[in-house]
Amino acid sequence: MNQMTKALASIQLLLLDVDGVLTTGQVVYTDSGEEIKAFSVKDGLGLRLVMDCGLQVGIVTGRGSGALLNRCRNLGIDLVFDQVRDKAAKLAEISNRTGIAAPHMAFVGDDLPDIPLMQKVGLGIAVADAVPEVIAAADMVTNAKGGCGAVREICEALLKARECWEPILEQFS
Repeated sequence: MNQMTKALASIQLLLLDVDGVLTTGQVVYTDSGEEIKAFSVKDGLGLRLVMDCGLQVGIVTGRGSGALLNRCRNLGIDLVFDQVRDKAAKLAEISNRTGIAAPHMAFVGDDLPDIPLMQKVGLGIAVADAVPEVIAAADMVTNAKGGCGAVREICEALLKARECWEPILEQFS
């Protein structure tokens, strides 16, 4: 088992930024001022599969939106911290709420506000189109861009490291 597989296998909580990770980072407004977000259904299935395998999933994002809350409700994610200016400052609260220590957490980010939290958890992950500073701070970088399968890629890596992937594939055969 290589070092990255060991690190992935130790993760109990997957934390995600939203804009640029679960979405492409584009913010779309209707004429009435309503914000619209597009989420990948493949990322969504990946998140459900990791939760079914025993991992917890949470959101830590600087922005808030009804679209995000609806998506989280749909996926069964109830650990949601939105409108957060200092993401790393939420770490103690997240640990207290989940009972999971920082070394057993992963955080996926794409932009500068994500770096401090990435550096405090056990596994910092950058999406492929993250800014260079985030990529430099990351322990792992996805091949896929944010909103375009990056989260699914991470979910599959976590499932394979926990030896949950093959039994999942058998369910769909």
